[in-house]
Amino acid sequence: AAALHALGRGDEIAARYASQLAAPMVSQLLARGLRCPPSSSAGRWFDAAAGLLGVRETAAYEGQAPMLLEALAAAGDARAATAEAAGLVELRPDGVMDLAPLVARIADEGRPAQGALLFHHALADGLARWVVQAAATSGLRQVALGGGCFLNALLSGLLVTRLQAQGLTVLEARQAPPNDGGIALGQAWAALCGITEQD
Repeated sequence: AAALHALGRGDEIAARYASQLAAPMVSQLLARGLRCPPSSSAGRWFDAAAGLLGVRETAAYEGQAPMLLEALAAAGDARAATAEAAGLVELRPDGVMDLAPLVARIADEGRPAQGALLFHHALADGLARWVVQAAATSGLRQVALGGGCFLNALLSGLLVTRLQAQGLTVLEARQAPPNDGGIALGQAWAALCGITEQD
């Protein structure tokens, strides 16, 4: 619903999610900007894609919709998704990735599996271009992938392939998960070693 609102298509929310009794109220909250702070996390983009493609309108637990989206992508046409993905995620001059063109595209996709696969390919393409641009600016050649979205094997595989093709060394979680569990382990290690924020 928030993605539709951001695209200027908030008038579609109530009809599109008619099975959700709260849909009209959510639409009104978004229109008024009440109790709906914006989020730019990758996980919320996965939730939005799943909702727009009819994969899952509401989540019963964290990561449910993204996992279903990843599984659904296996039934899509990889060649078509690869060809269409380029440029659907825009890199703004301020360094921010803009997923609005991608979300607008999948909002009208009538084939959920193809939309799911396109979402993964376009996100990997955008992330790869973003990282390559940052590497060129900074001179760094190693990239560490971290965060819950890198539990997604499809996204991780697509991104690693693209980054390695650009000559970058990709570091991935191996003995701990890349999400909050790995972060907590790192924090525990830092505390054990006596490392502080000032260090």
